[in-house]
Amino acid sequence: MELKIKQKLMVSPAKPTWKGNQSLSEWDHIGYTTYTNVIYFYAPTSTPFQTVTQTLIDSLSHTLVYFYPLAGRLHSLSNGRFQLDCNEDGALFVAAELNVDLSHFEKDHFTPTPEFNRYLIPYINESLPIHERPICLVQLTKLSCGGLSLGFTTSHVLVDGLSGANFMTEWARVAQGLPLQKVPFFDKKAFGVGSNCCGSNPLQFDHSNDFCSMPFLLKQPNAEELKKMETTVFILKLTKEQVQKLKNKANNDHNGQMIKKSSSRPYTCYEALTSHIWRCSIKARKHLNEQLTACLVAIDSRQRLQPPLPISYFGNGALNVMASCKAGELLSQPLSYGASKIRSVIDMVTNNYILSATEFLKGEQDLTKFQYSYKSSTNGGGKYIGNPIMSVTNWMNLSFEGIDFGWGKEIHFGPGYDEIDGGVLILRNKCSDHENVSLLIFICLLVEHVQPFKKYFYDDL
Repeated sequence: MELKIKQKLMVSPAKPTWKGNQSLSEWDHIGYTTYTNVIYFYAPTSTPFQTVTQTLIDSLSHTLVYFYPLAGRLHSLSNGRFQLDCNEDGALFVAAELNVDLSHFEKDHFTPTPEFNRYLIPYINESLPIHERPICLVQLTKLSCGGLSLGFTTSHVLVDGLSGANFMTEWARVAQGLPLQKVPFFDKKAFGVGSNCCGSNPLQFDHSNDFCSMPFLLKQPNAEELKKMETTVFILKLTKEQVQKLKNKANNDHNGQMIKKSSSRPYTCYEALTSHIWRCSIKARKHLNEQLTACLVAIDSRQRLQPPLPISYFGNGALNVMASCKAGELLSQPLSYGASKIRSVIDMVTNNYILSATEFLKGEQDLTKFQYSYKSSTNGGGKYIGNPIMSVTNWMNLSFEGIDFGWGKEIHFGPGYDEIDGGVLILRNKCSDHENVSLLIFICLLVEHVQPFKKYFYDDL
């Protein structure tokens, strides 16, 4: 494949915006501090490519007036923290042409591959100091059939899933000459920014387990085994009937009777599916019974705070919490047992918990140890993501899909290629070509674990 760059420029806000240093919340500094990528594919359009390009550049410039932090730059502080410089330096925009057509990606149902990041996602020169790298990068690519792809990359230090989805929705509205639906909300006082404490009783919880190092394999791979480890991404699909079957299984015992829970609420689709994924990963990875495993879930805190933050809050409002259990214990119990573990950590995230955890983080001198690492299965550095951990992110209710800049909605939306062993992303399927498919589950695992995982995933439904 040959990629030809046709245009490359920094897009600044169309009007002057606020300038200065902006403090970030403690939750912006921890967890994933790398870039995240998503990609859209569009059917061939009669709109000339130059018109498409100029429409996106102009509308991006006007959208950045409202989302001006995306035009700024991050600065790394010495204690694992970051500071945002709102300086109007701009977002990177690339227009390119690639000599393949949509069918090349469609034949594998748009499964993310390294080709996505190499040809369709804007390149980030990570050798540059962080203050020289754009926070937001966009690549529009024209394919040989006339189809289009749009790669969107942002720094997770500034943007979580809901913030990114809100931005894409508003950018598309601006491109069509429509007013913003949700003006971004930047005030971070709810997370203790600008104050010495978060509440009258800040440390109401023991957070030693919430922020400690995650479990590691009892049998560590040697150097040669590490070299041979290769990850891949694959997509699994569930119909509405399969989703309902899984929910029923989580909420009923083996005799078809409703399980008595401490809460009267039935287990949700996410709780049941996450428990199922967790169990399948243990089987596919062939964990010993005594192996401690973990499942990370991201919980949006916006509506859990009191008073609640608006949905348009721009920043990291999603908090990662961890359910853990020994492999043998989880597999010896029904699906509901894992679902109860997931629900327990979800319900833990209350207003008091968020304020207490925020105060705990503010009291930590260095936050580097709370930033995720996923380079190997060794137990050095920060918090490790990988075997024996699964990280299941729920994007089922985000507005990433249906993005129409004026030449029709996308035919596919999904993440870029990511090499995090155990990373899972759940999306609702909104593609009319697969109407019976309810959910798309993007999973990254070591190659040797993929086929066993697929088998358990469908056999155990």
